[in-house]
Amino acid sequence: MPEFLLAEWLDKPVWMWIAFMSIVVALLAFDLGIWHKDDKDMGISESLWLSAFYLAFSCLYGAAVWWAYTNGALKTSDGVHAGIAFFTGFFIEKALSIDNVFVISLIFGYFAIPRKYQYRALVWGILAVIVLRGLMIAIGAELVDRYSWILYIFGAFLIGTGIKMLVVPEGDPDISKNPVVKFFKKHMRVTDELHGEKFFIRKPDPVTGKIVLWATPLFLALAVINVADIIFAVDSVPAIFAITTDTFIVYTANIMAILGLRALYFALAAMVHRFHYLKYALALVLVFIGLKIFWNQLVGKLDPAISLGVTVALIAGGIVYSLWKTRDEKAPAVAER
Repeated sequence: MPEFLLAEWLDKPVWMWIAFMSIVVALLAFDLGIWHKDDKDMGISESLWLSAFYLAFSCLYGAAVWWAYTNGALKTSDGVHAGIAFFTGFFIEKALSIDNVFVISLIFGYFAIPRKYQYRALVWGILAVIVLRGLMIAIGAELVDRYSWILYIFGAFLIGTGIKMLVVPEGDPDISKNPVVKFFKKHMRVTDELHGEKFFIRKPDPVTGKIVLWATPLFLALAVINVADIIFAVDSVPAIFAITTDTFIVYTANIMAILGLRALYFALAAMVHRFHYLKYALALVLVFIGLKIFWNQLVGKLDPAISLGVTVALIAGGIVYSLWKTRDEKAPAVAER
């Protein structure tokens, strides 16, 4: 193996990062180049099948990570804990991402994006997520490595966020007042209508008559969705760092959870109102993870299996209770611009 592949980057051999990114690229190529080569409206059945594929693949990948840390090239004395940490981080990110679905549906509704273009926009958005989450996690890892006390800040932030979710009433975001929308409309030419799957087009300027570049509403929707993802990552990234400071596990668990969310969106978007009470379960998860940081630092390391068990129990309980409590509710209408 070439020497540069054995060199370490963020505490792991370069070949591991290349291997993971190759997997992600292959999945995206399969998604866009084969499964969704032509734009079409994804039905709930197809969404569930594709989601099941991503979930199964993520679990197989998690099993491979578990094996690598216990018997493979990355074998350590606490390899089992590393494997548990991956699945704990994966489930936390997956559950937290469900909150994104309602916001994404509002964004698509505001810009009047047809369903047949939504999936392509979401998949392309993953490319930005891969980079932006990578930057946030790399910065977080560097801070934790240099200043271990920052974990206390992460813990306090998670506890505060969880309590806020429990006590502050939830309101629908006003997309028309979103600063990203205002910025692009002020600094770019934006068409009033869609132009198929295109993010940009060239057409005459109404004043000068010159052919210039215009952004389309599909691009604005994509930009707003990616900014929303960054905001959600402010919660999810510290939560996974509270589980493990292994940058490779933090990043891969994050990305694996997000890859499948884009497919699951089309099944969840129609029934996201049914998950209202999941918010409170997620709030309790954040409070638990935040308290776990203080427990680990002041008392002793909590068994990772307990963290995984509590996390799964709270999330599963929130989902089941939400579906039971809202079994007679109808989906609210989504306002369009």
